Amino acid sequence: MKQALLVIDAQQDLMDGSKVEEGVVEKEKIIANINLVIEKAKSNQALLVFVRDLEVALGKGAGFQIHEDINVPPEAVIFDKEATNSFYRTPLRQYLVENEVEHLVVMGCKTEHCIDTAVRTATINEFDVTLVGDGHTTSDSQVLPGHKIIDHHNRTLHGHYNVDHFSMVRNAEEDLFRPEHDKYREVED
Repeated sequence: MKQALLVIDAQQDLMDGSKVEEGVVEKEKIIANINLVIEKAKSNQALLVFVRDLEVALGKGAGFQIHEDINVPPEAVIFDKEATNSFYRTPLRQYLVENEVEHLVVMGCKTEHCIDTAVRTATINEFDVTLVGDGHTTSDSQVLPGHKIIDHHNRTLHGHYNVDHFSMVRNAEEDLFRPEHDKYREVED
């Protein structure tokens, strides 16, 4: 089975914060987990895909780049997006289909926006998804602290399905590139 690691919006200004953006919660832990999962992806011959949001730092400069503490491998593919949805008007879906990817491991920022949207969109586009529960983050909102938003989405998205394909939430220390989706599918005789 072909797999890909999809790291969404793990950009300098989004993670650290800027004049227009509050920094994310548990940044150091998330960066460490992203680096850990990148190594797991490489050892499992998974494709490495990063998506950057063109609204971050107006799409230019150091603030727009993937966070400096993330070890982006030279073989990684980077797509830029103009919308919350990483699949909207980007070559992401086509790239995954052309490379016969069936399973996506998803990490990055921000939980309630781009992460949630990517997980849901991937399942309806016939990908199984593993969301790394300790590998996505957000900022505090006016309503909830960031860690509550993350906890809520981990519960909501675990088992979120669209008939044949669904998402599971697992942690960075687990064997993420050994998907467990088939354990939960009904076996037809």
